Amino acid sequence: MSALPQKSFVEMTEEEYLAFERASQFKHEFRNGEVIAMVGASERHTLIAGSTHYSLYGQLRDRPIKVYLETMRVKIRAVKVNTYPDISVICGEPQFADREFDTLINPTLIIEVLSPSTETYDRGRKFSYYRALGSLQEYVLISQDSPHIERYIRQNHDGWLLTEAQGLEASIELTSIDCTLNLAEVYEQIDFTDTEP
Repeated sequence: MSALPQKSFVEMTEEEYLAFERASQFKHEFRNGEVIAMVGASERHTLIAGSTHYSLYGQLRDRPIKVYLETMRVKIRAVKVNTYPDISVICGEPQFADREFDTLINPTLIIEVLSPSTETYDRGRKFSYYRALGSLQEYVLISQDSPHIERYIRQNHDGWLLTEAQGLEASIELTSIDCTLNLAEVYEQIDFTDTEP
């Protein structure tokens, strides 16, 4: 989930965090001992994430690839982070952190819908966390304010190549899962003449 962290709690171990999180009705991110509450997403954010999930699900439904919404937690062991991407995609068999099957450890593709309050985090520190996932091949950022998608794809020696698509007539290839995102579909319910409250 790309919502803005709101409040830090007393530091916890990861085991304490998981017990707390599984009993909580709200989502929290875990960053190396710090537990941070997440706020809800705007209507525009939710519609864009839903349209993107729908598009990918339709393209992947007959293939051994799974698409998860923001309720699925992702664990990044190397940096001791647990977080909630807006969309996670797994090629092949999903791997989970434990027998609760609620914390993925091997996403192939992660998508975040940018919010004004989280854009800096999603582009910077959070992307650095995601890069520590050996399984991750692509990272996608979707703007809320205009029809614009950025795709980062892993290169040799852990470099990342940026490709962008802009405008409702554009599309962008997601090569790690052999899919295409058409911006007209991603932004189908978004009226850019309105201003978001």
